[in-house]
Amino acid sequence: MPKSQFKIAFFELEQWEKDYFLKNLQNCEMQFIDDHLNRNNVDQIKNADAIGIFIYSIVNKKILDKLPNLKLVITLSTGFDHIDLKECKKRKITVCNVPHYGENTVAEHTFALILNLTRKIHKAYDRTVRGDFSLDGLRGTDLQGKTIGIVGTGSIGQHVARIAKGFDMEVIAFDKFKNPKLAKRLGLKYVSFDYLLKNSDIISLHVPYNKSTHHLINKKAVLKMKNGVLVVNTARGGIIDTSALLYGLNSGKIIGAGLDVLEGECFIREEKQILSRHFLKECDLKTVLQDHLLLRQPNVIITPHNAFNSWEALHRILDTAILNINSFLRKKPVNVVK
Repeated sequence: MPKSQFKIAFFELEQWEKDYFLKNLQNCEMQFIDDHLNRNNVDQIKNADAIGIFIYSIVNKKILDKLPNLKLVITLSTGFDHIDLKECKKRKITVCNVPHYGENTVAEHTFALILNLTRKIHKAYDRTVRGDFSLDGLRGTDLQGKTIGIVGTGSIGQHVARIAKGFDMEVIAFDKFKNPKLAKRLGLKYVSFDYLLKNSDIISLHVPYNKSTHHLINKKAVLKMKNGVLVVNTARGGIIDTSALLYGLNSGKIIGAGLDVLEGECFIREEKQILSRHFLKECDLKTVLQDHLLLRQPNVIITPHNAFNSWEALHRILDTAILNINSFLRKKPVNVVK
């Protein structure tokens, strides 16, 4: 009698993601459900050996009770707090996540913002589409020899440091947890937060948002900054006090800001969450953005929380999910959440 195929049910996928799994995931019987996993649809997948979910699918005891054959939970996210790990462990169900997918992507967007600010590309574009080819007011500045202060040297901050070195910049960094080996490898220098504020030509933020980083950039921090600094934030909006940033911009202390995130954004756990239909129902970023005072500033560039959003990054999520499934089937699971 032939061995039955491994049954996996996927939830919350776009059509291109379904097509990608069908093309690249072999020897599995796949089922696709457009909604998130919930009590109303769990009976449709009662024979599933595995589920592929996103953060809106809550995997708890009641759901697990309905899935007696379940052996594997794959979440297409870095976070996994939507899964009851204790209950899964009790039932010997393996849980895997996607720990990394957009580090270089966000770092590259960071430099897209920096280069737009230093070379005034946004202003040049606006002018040329109107048929005005004058160079008045478009003189830029070099990155070579400038000092970039990186706040947070996690995986994204590290990529920013590597790119900065490619531009022949001086790299200083602040992090609560210094990594001497990393500093030596990347040629960066760890400094105090005050030193970074006082000596950076560009400040780039790459820390998570929590109580200790809430309004890390406040008026007191702005007053310590070097005159003529650029501030770039591709992390979380609440790290910057908007009123302090406006004060810095209006006073001339800060000559430009590149922001992919804004204070007042809806709560975002996972960047890919923004692409979900559920997120669009819960949060209208347009409403957050349209009346924002920073939009009226000529020296501020705002992008709509888009730094993570590259084809390569999104494909890395799917490729990691496929790797997780195939490794589990080979009895050598990877990216297992403990």
